[in-house]
Amino acid sequence: MKSDRVFGLGGRVAAIIGAGSGIGEAVAHGCARQGATVRCLDVNGDAASATAEAIAAEGGVADAVRLDITDATSVADALDQVMARHGGLDIVVSTPGVNVRKPILDYTDADFDRVVGLNLKGSFNVLRAAGRIMTARGRGSIILFSSIRAQVVEPGQSVYASTKAGIVQLVRTAAAEFGPSGVRVNAVGPGVVETPLTAPIQADPDWHGAYAAKSVFNRWATAEEMVGPTVFLASDAASFVTGTLLMADGGWTAVDGRFDPP
Repeated sequence: MKSDRVFGLGGRVAAIIGAGSGIGEAVAHGCARQGATVRCLDVNGDAASATAEAIAAEGGVADAVRLDITDATSVADALDQVMARHGGLDIVVSTPGVNVRKPILDYTDADFDRVVGLNLKGSFNVLRAAGRIMTARGRGSIILFSSIRAQVVEPGQSVYASTKAGIVQLVRTAAAEFGPSGVRVNAVGPGVVETPLTAPIQADPDWHGAYAAKSVFNRWATAEEMVGPTVFLASDAASFVTGTLLMADGGWTAVDGRFDPP
């Protein structure tokens, strides 16, 4: 392994799920800049195509397909198609998530099914489909997106937090099961990130400020700041890293309060 190439993704094929916007879009661009051939997948097919076109305009190699990760058959077919078209599947990153912020006593069955169906079952669908392909090939890196909510919570986050903690346990189990076949499985745990999904929170000055203050940097992260941790986990730089939750939260979960005692 040459040190000057350790973070490079040249010659590899990456499927980025959620590539139509936010973190997934940034990660798709980041992988392409490191030399990967990228398939952009998103429930919004037009947005995925726009990302692929933007990557191509920058000199990268990318294409796009619509994908709903709540449909297990579609997930398996989509990843099989990556293999058929590009002759490999080395990296799979899945970023989609949804949150319904409600107290437990106000949660409906439909709310529960929506959040668990996308965040947990959808992630499982991706993990299973990617794992089948990669274990057969004897190599690969799978990266799912968890959250600070896997470790710390606040009112209204019960089901969302449960799914993000569940993703960590899926990752750990898959790392144990897929590792003997040469496949690594990890998760990224962002704090608050400026994306279209968090736009309503960003628009509320008090809410935005309260979340910013939880970071030791007194600010939110940008989607671009999730690219480095993800590319690291995808690359040979992380060749002995598996079963981990890599926190990218600006110190949120490390610091117990911001008060400086006299």
